[in-house]
Amino acid sequence: MTAIPAIETADKNTIKRFQEEKLQQLLAYLQARSPYYQHLFKHRDIDIGLIRFLEDLTRIPMTTKADLQDHNRDFRCVDAGQVADYVTTSGTSGDPVLLALTDADLDRLAYNEALSYQCMGLQRGNSLQLTTTIDRRFMAGLAYFLGARKAGIGIARVGSGVPELQWDTIARVQPDALVCVPSFLLKMIEFAEANGIDYQRSSVKKALCIGEPLRNPDFSFNALGQRIRRHWDIQLFSTYASTEMATAFTECEHGIGGHHHPELIITEFVDDEGNPVPEGQPGELVVTTLGVEGMPLLRFKTGDIVQPHNEPCACGRTTLRLGPVIGRKNQMVKYKGTTLYPPVLFDLLNDFEEVENYVVEISSDEFGEDEITVRVGSNRASEELLLKIKDRFRAKLRVSPRILFAPIPEINRIKFPENSRKSVTLIDYRK
Repeated sequence: MTAIPAIETADKNTIKRFQEEKLQQLLAYLQARSPYYQHLFKHRDIDIGLIRFLEDLTRIPMTTKADLQDHNRDFRCVDAGQVADYVTTSGTSGDPVLLALTDADLDRLAYNEALSYQCMGLQRGNSLQLTTTIDRRFMAGLAYFLGARKAGIGIARVGSGVPELQWDTIARVQPDALVCVPSFLLKMIEFAEANGIDYQRSSVKKALCIGEPLRNPDFSFNALGQRIRRHWDIQLFSTYASTEMATAFTECEHGIGGHHHPELIITEFVDDEGNPVPEGQPGELVVTTLGVEGMPLLRFKTGDIVQPHNEPCACGRTTLRLGPVIGRKNQMVKYKGTTLYPPVLFDLLNDFEEVENYVVEISSDEFGEDEITVRVGSNRASEELLLKIKDRFRAKLRVSPRILFAPIPEINRIKFPENSRKSVTLIDYRK
């Protein structure tokens, strides 16, 4: 895959008509195959023949994560003999959700991730190193591998952690790029500097950064991105995806948002009442998957607040672009009169070289008001550092949470629970 798919460079009307045709095919498929949507259409008296345009989607109720959890088997459109792979969501925001993928779904997953590598400028003959797990029912790790195969890109499956093994593999394989959590790049840099590894002259020139935001809403690098770039002069590419939508929005070299692939997914942006927000305004992302056989989703609420950008990109794509995730709808915090989302806390903490690790806890006080506690691990813990962190919070957010120093290993035990696929940065104790 070298050329950008034609639909991704088409005019907006052509893209809209294309998606409306795919939507009608999906509705017919759900009517014929999906017990959940068959019941929904009948119970809500929905005539799918009247859903002809994207604007008509508002006639259909949205699907929630709770629906997927409570009626999981009813979403399946194929029998067990057609299932090629089972995956689950990470469970960081609730019980893990099981999804069943067919062979065609795996092919779609490979196509999706090959597009991500294309956005990064990787092509046949390049190689990359995977620093995330591919087991534990993790869809993303599988997608990175399958996408590399489809794109003709060599891959070294190192897995998560162990900086020494990462650098040994880089020396042996000479990969062009990494797939990694951005904060792990800081761990790799720290190990390299402590062990005399000249990482600036390594083969690695690019990194596909997953799981953590790298950019501010204006697309400038946030504190984490800036820290990485101060040490290591490599290209950093943000990506946004979820297991439920089996689709990624990855930015190109221009770094102005993750590109939408209209052949794979329909997007909507809604307010707290579920109404469409004005064009270009932030809203909760609602998705409808296209081309999925096993468990397609219609108007699925992701819970993520994002801002779409509709101007064509200099790379040639005319599709919309997603800005960084502003926050998750169910994680909004009202603290001492200030409304905020946890990512702003992470960004401030990532800006401190003295902070080795941290975890943010949200709870409710006796009056039901939100409370924030930040547990910080640092080799340089002091009253001076405590005041420095609090002053930074007050300057940026007008409020400062409760900050407690804790041993670095203790916080690591919280951040990396046994058998977890992802690190835990936020713990929400609120009901």
